[in-house]
Amino acid sequence: MYRKERIIKEVSVKNRLSPSILAADFSALQEDVALAEAAGAKSFHFDIMDGHFVPNISYGAGIVSALRNKSKAFFDVHLMVEEPDYFFADYKKAGADRVSVHVEAVKHLDRSLQAIRELGMEGGVALNPATSLSTIEEILPICPYILIMSVNPGFGGQSFISYTLDKIKRLRKMAEERNLPLEIGVDGGVKLDNISPILEAGANFIVAGSSVFGKKDEIGERVKSFNKVLENA
Repeated sequence: MYRKERIIKEVSVKNRLSPSILAADFSALQEDVALAEAAGAKSFHFDIMDGHFVPNISYGAGIVSALRNKSKAFFDVHLMVEEPDYFFADYKKAGADRVSVHVEAVKHLDRSLQAIRELGMEGGVALNPATSLSTIEEILPICPYILIMSVNPGFGGQSFISYTLDKIKRLRKMAEERNLPLEIGVDGGVKLDNISPILEAGANFIVAGSSVFGKKDEIGERVKSFNKVLENA
């Protein structure tokens, strides 16, 4: 297991790419992750789906654990599940660095974020496309990371929902008005040909699945291409 000092260093990065392993080849998962990491990926995104909160089932803590000792990257776990509080300890044990919960899935958001922090992980909050920013306005001072869903969660390969750009802009403005160093993530339909307006809107944590892992022989080049855009933003 890698030390906490590594986690703190990675969190300080201004703009980050986080390839979603949901789009990787699960028959060669370690190989795909290694290719992306060798090309410069410093974070990986884990989409955990339960078939209830979203209409699909993906994988669980075992996948996170299996990759943890093979990677030095930041592990960002996104819980798309009902009653996520029951799973925090499992993902801590598996080696997660951050766990994000959906505001739509928890009854006591402040309590959930506190529980994640007490386990030694960073806590984040995800919002579905149609969920108002007003649902997270009160907890912004204690939440370092908000994930804006730019597709309806549950499936990979969907198209970016354009109206979420305005949502990103309004969230960044809310953070700036409060002088909060908020990290804003965007998940869903992000590609090289639409990443620039997403970054201009105020996002700085980019989740990309099929646009990174779509073709095995292009994984490294795609990571480098994304990172070049992020570095120049």
